[in-house]
Amino acid sequence: MKTPLKFILLWIIATYGGFLGSLFWLEIAEQREIGILQAAVGGVAIALPQSLILKENISRLKWVAFTLLAWVMMTAIGLGAIGWVVPPTASVVLRLLNGVRAGVIGGFAIGMAQWLAIRQPTPWAWQWILVNSLSWAIAIPIGTTIGFMLRRLTGLFLGELAGLAITWLIVAILTGINARRLLK
Repeated sequence: MKTPLKFILLWIIATYGGFLGSLFWLEIAEQREIGILQAAVGGVAIALPQSLILKENISRLKWVAFTLLAWVMMTAIGLGAIGWVVPPTASVVLRLLNGVRAGVIGGFAIGMAQWLAIRQPTPWAWQWILVNSLSWAIAIPIGTTIGFMLRRLTGLFLGELAGLAITWLIVAILTGINARRLLK
């Protein structure tokens, strides 16, 4: 069994590495420009390395399949592939408010789907739904607001990418800490 710190660090590396790896196949874009196929690729890019960390506790196939399903469904219903989309608004206040809304809804969807993979081996797995909702609700407003400010400062869209990278780092840290807590 992994020590708590080792598990958390591996989770952060897997999640953040999955995001960075996804950038080879996905183009960061505004919300309406990300398609279902791109969301599927992104979902697999995140879920596959995470499943390697969870292999002792959870079916890897279920984890990948349900995570993939969540990203595809969120994109199909119009929420977008949170974590890969840049909000189209130029208002910091709207980015904060919409970020919290998108984080709660998207995090809930991801958490609920992943809960289907972890509910059998872990009696308190329902908390994973709340962990995801809160993690994304915290990370999206922070990351997209920083991205907006960096884009304004530099005049480059690359600032938005840096904001999304911050979003994923926050999500990786918060979910890693809580995944370890729930699986111990």
